Amino acid sequence: MPPRTDTQDPIAPWMRGWRGALLILAGALVFRYVCHCLMLIPVLCNELRPAPSPPDLLLAHVPFVPWVGRWNYLLWLACYLPPALYLLHRDRRLFVRFVILDGAVSLIRGLCIPLTGLGPPRGPDVNGLHPFDLWQTWLSVVNPITAIVGDSAGVYLRKDLFFSGHIATTFLLYLFSRRLSGRAQWVFLGTQLFSLAVVLLSHLHYTIDIVGAYAIVFCIFTVGDAALQRRFARLRATPRSP
Repeated sequence: MPPRTDTQDPIAPWMRGWRGALLILAGALVFRYVCHCLMLIPVLCNELRPAPSPPDLLLAHVPFVPWVGRWNYLLWLACYLPPALYLLHRDRRLFVRFVILDGAVSLIRGLCIPLTGLGPPRGPDVNGLHPFDLWQTWLSVVNPITAIVGDSAGVYLRKDLFFSGHIATTFLLYLFSRRLSGRAQWVFLGTQLFSLAVVLLSHLHYTIDIVGAYAIVFCIFTVGDAALQRRFARLRATPRSP
């Protein structure tokens, strides 16, 4: 039997078997987590640097809602995890490309945050005034349990501002959902707009962080997804035994 090829589905030969699919998915998820861990190093270093809090024209007219601010991280997870799992369910190829680009977005955020050096949009610059142990804090933040249950992310990530991770991740999901058939993209758009409302009502980011997230993620998606598709198109199916 000759090797099977599919020019319309270039990554499918890697993922026809369940072992190949698990290998690809696991590799993409590990890559995403490593990017997150690396991103936190410059972000936490930036937290130790005192920074000013400039006025924001939009936030001055948006009310602060305490319970939204308290639960903003879990609200973001609700806008991120279910759509991501649905993307995995509908199309594993799209999900793998999404995870890879999501990791790239995370790394770029890690570079942009210390370059901007903005102070918290609301409240004092606590971490700049009271430095913490860098590596011990890094370990607590990269641990998903302590980051969420112990709120170490809320305590130690007060200046991870430009650009907004809430907006970046949910907008990237929406961009990928537009490649699905059907009306799923409207649900993705709804979760993205809900995430935008969470960011604004919690005063989590400056307006420039939101605008920057949309602009940068759109560029990363446009260039990066095309590059990934070209890369996967070079893959060849492994010949099968007759």
